[in-house]
This record gives sequence, C-alpha cells and structure tokens, in this order.
Amino acid sequence: MELSPQIIIIICIFSVTFILNLGCGYLRSKTQKYSFKWFLYIHLSIPMVVLARILSHLDYRYIPVFVLAAVGGQIFGGRLGP
Repeated sequence: MELSPQIIIIICIFSVTFILNLGCGYLRSKTQKYSFKWFLYIHLSIPMVVLARILSHLDYRYIPVFVLAAVGGQIFGGRLGP
C-alpha cells in the first residue's frame, strides 16, 4: 500500500509539531505558571505550524490533527521536566 503525498505531508507536519511542542513543553515546565515565558512556550510553535500548513496547501480540516500533536507534545514535554 502506497501513501499519497498529502498523507506524507500531514505526517511530517504532525511530527514536527509534536517535536517542537515537546521542547516547548519541557521549557514551560521549568517556568513559573502563568508567567510571560509560560505563555510564550505554549504559543511559540503556533505561527510555524500555521505557516507549514498554509505553505503545504492543506485544508483547514486538518487543524484539529495538528492541535492534537501540539497538545500531546506539550503534555509529554512537561512530563520530561522536573
């Protein structure tokens, strides 16, 4: 079974989103809750993911998939921290 190019793009953006948020979640766990850095680490990857989705010409219907990757990365990255 061969994957379509669109599925490969979705998997790549999903993976990059998860990895970016893994690092941001780790950094977020080391900051004081509700501080400027805390909010920054939560929202830092959003422009990059939106830009990747727009440049790859993916429909808005895939946004929940990338939100799931971002939230998962934040949660797992936060558990890597102290």
